[in-house]
Amino acid sequence: MNAFQAAANYGHELRVGNKYRVSRRIGSGSFGEIYLGTNVVNGEEVAIKVEPLKARHPQLEYEARVYKSLAGGVGIPFVRWFGIEGDCSCMVLDLLGPSLEDLFSFCGRRFSLKTVLLLADQLISRIEYIHAKNFLHRDIKPDNFLMGLAKRGNQVSVIDFGLAKKYRDPKSHLHIPYREHKNLTGTARYASISTHLGIEQARRDDLESLGYVLIYFCRGVLPWQGLKAITKKQKYDRIMEKKMTTPADVLTRGYPNEFTVYINYTRSLRFDDKPDYSYLRKMFRDLFIREGYHYDYIFDWTVVKYQQTKLPHVQHERREQQQRRRSAEQRLPLPQQRRRQRQQWRAEPGRQRE
Repeated sequence: MNAFQAAANYGHELRVGNKYRVSRRIGSGSFGEIYLGTNVVNGEEVAIKVEPLKARHPQLEYEARVYKSLAGGVGIPFVRWFGIEGDCSCMVLDLLGPSLEDLFSFCGRRFSLKTVLLLADQLISRIEYIHAKNFLHRDIKPDNFLMGLAKRGNQVSVIDFGLAKKYRDPKSHLHIPYREHKNLTGTARYASISTHLGIEQARRDDLESLGYVLIYFCRGVLPWQGLKAITKKQKYDRIMEKKMTTPADVLTRGYPNEFTVYINYTRSLRFDDKPDYSYLRKMFRDLFIREGYHYDYIFDWTVVKYQQTKLPHVQHERREQQQRRRSAEQRLPLPQQRRRQRQQWRAEPGRQRE
């Protein structure tokens, strides 16, 4: 047990960077754990990502450098501090809200078309910004998109840049060379077909992965989910085969043609092509307007949360009305009370008159 686990489990005092107090664990992944922290100077809450120094494939320091390169972009968390504390590397960054995967489950594992289009608009912009800063994300999935908190509650942020990679030289803009026989990097469910084939990833692959995320949100499940295999490689091969044999119009059947166009467009891009992000964004915006939606940023989870918070209020009001009615009845003269009780008794469902 490291110092962070002890602080979370037993309430031991632990500070990072001298001014961030560590409290409970709020998340974990294959590369470390995330803790809730508090700035002891101003009381602001932060997220603290922790990775053991003895990690087999350390990447937190690299991720912190990527965040620094992307700093200032909309939906890019700000890193407040990075350093070593005890036997762990630590990165302190903005605290964000739930992931899109969390909200997807919260909403019954299906998003409305309106919510998907609201998200698509922001997600294309986030990926475009990352690419403009010379990086590929290489692990586009719902878990890596988080909604903001408070005033930024409608803003999607991108996290987890541990697998990010520069695809071109920042000065010359010379693209990395085409390569084959690469291992699959990222998450198989959302990986592009080229990634499955072992081809070096490029901008097209982030966007193809986003297409699968959007269809997952619409359908609730992708055709290659739940495939069984003995080894991981066999499972990846089965997923690849299913993706390659599922035409875009079959994958998007029952949903607007724009999703078919999106998948076909991203699959048609050449290795070093610059995607037309504006074209994709406009295509979905035109669909949004044609469907009669408004940019009110009312997502599916906004409605569900409103209903859940309103329901107890409605139930409370109903109970109060019943109590007021009973109190009024108790103040009636005795004969009128009995007459009212007989009327209520006879009005109950299934009750027959005497």
